[in-house]
Amino acid sequence: MSGEVLDGIVGQDPARRQLAAALADPVHAYLFLGPPGAGQREAAVRFAAALLCPNGGCGTCASCTETLAGRHPDCTLVERRGAAIPVDDAREVRQLAQRTPRSARRQVVVLADFHLVDEAAPALLKTIEEPPPSTVFLVLADALGPGLVTIASRCVRVPFHAYADDDLTALLVADGVDLTLAGEAAAAAGGRLDRARLLARDPGFAARLARWQTLPDRLDGTGATVAVLAGELAEACDEPVAVVKAAQADELAALEELARRSGERAVPGRQAVDDRHRREQRRVRTDELRAGLAALAAAYRARLAAPVPPAELARLLACCEAIDEAGAALVRNPNEALLLQSLLLRLDPAG
Repeated sequence: MSGEVLDGIVGQDPARRQLAAALADPVHAYLFLGPPGAGQREAAVRFAAALLCPNGGCGTCASCTETLAGRHPDCTLVERRGAAIPVDDAREVRQLAQRTPRSARRQVVVLADFHLVDEAAPALLKTIEEPPPSTVFLVLADALGPGLVTIASRCVRVPFHAYADDDLTALLVADGVDLTLAGEAAAAAGGRLDRARLLARDPGFAARLARWQTLPDRLDGTGATVAVLAGELAEACDEPVAVVKAAQADELAALEELARRSGERAVPGRQAVDDRHRREQRRVRTDELRAGLAALAAAYRARLAAPVPPAELARLLACCEAIDEAGAALVRNPNEALLLQSLLLRLDPAG
């Protein structure tokens, strides 16, 4: 098996080697497990390309090109539509698993965000445990939650790790990013390659980070200030989304040109492309908020390192707890403005 398409899995050499070895005799299900931004999604798409490629993952044929572009008829990405994966989605996956491959020897079903499988796990267990011989499941998860444990035991586990800052810097430099900018983006990326690459194209990220870091000094005990600061932070999330939208516009233009050359009147699967773009934009906003909350928490924890009176110590600890709770709430796709206002009211020293 060739597996050249797997060479695009960067910075995760153990996972890449494991997947390359698996091409000779793939099993029914794999669990790509690791923290957000460790590259599981891209690795899964590349592994799917190798599994569907008639040449063993050459990376250049029509099958590989279509899979990498998200257009192969035998590669399906299933993403959650709400805060968790509902039972109705599990039923759809069961039906999908029974589908006959359209052009390749097998079909690949990629299941995203399966750390949020929750009550749908029992409905999916049998499907993932014993799919038809022509179906391979690639299950993506950030962590091994209670609902995923039994499903995980039926999969071959492929571990991914967060990137060290030095590794991220080197990867960005290899992408052609200036060394200084690469280091700054890597330090602000929280071990995530996808975010590091985004920040390297986003000149405003340092200023946004500073807004979060200086937030404790800007709270003055007035509700008006809380409202202004919350609005400022929410609006700042538009900046990285704008960077993503520009890249998406380029992608769509390329797809439209490809459709024109092929004699198509419109981009095939345009609705699916638009849906994916909206999910990417939502994910970037959430990532931006998580990064801001992490910077804010670091600012409060730095204050804990200095000697403070017991009352102030209790207040700072309560602030850290409030920030952690706000971060946990992001998984439920809350109203950003209300979330930030509620948080800042709890952080306000006069609150």
